[in-house]
Amino acid sequence: MLKKLYDKCVVWAGYKYAKQILAIEAFIESSFFPIPPDVMIVPMVISKKNEFIKIALIATIFSVLGALFGYYIGYSLEDFAKKIFEFYGYEYSETFKDKFSTGGGLTAWLGILFTAGFTPLPFKLLTISSGIIHFNLIFFIFICIFTRGLRFFLVSYLTYKFGHNIGPFLEKNGTKWSIIIAIAIILIVVGIYVLFLR
Repeated sequence: MLKKLYDKCVVWAGYKYAKQILAIEAFIESSFFPIPPDVMIVPMVISKKNEFIKIALIATIFSVLGALFGYYIGYSLEDFAKKIFEFYGYEYSETFKDKFSTGGGLTAWLGILFTAGFTPLPFKLLTISSGIIHFNLIFFIFICIFTRGLRFFLVSYLTYKFGHNIGPFLEKNGTKWSIIIAIAIILIVVGIYVLFLR
């Protein structure tokens, strides 16, 4: 089923209303849909190179709006949130909320959220979980804008720069490089927290 959805997203990238479809796809991917917007971004930028900034901006804006919807699901629709967890093969534990709701747990969650926003980790489960633990909404929005924006603009720019060669590169090395960059981002954030916010 996932392969069919993946192929469908690639096909959608060639449609006349591809940007509108990308907006919808980016929105629902942040809350429940399994296929990331990158799948549409790459072929869209290849076919419309001069619009790579606009394409990345659409993906970022609607991904953040979708993340807010995911947050709302976790915050107000916990039973529905549990069903989404089950669909993706994750078990929701009642102790989860207590573990990450206070002190060090919230700090740990900050790092997890930064990582999920940039890497192939299931971002939707983190947006929902952020609502469940009532994570600070301002921090949540900032992290989503920063990580999703960085990710989509990077993918869009690299596609603009390298064209068709970027597809095989991302399939082979995308996960590795996204994790390296995410770790670098987390170290910077931890450094800022320790030096200025502690």
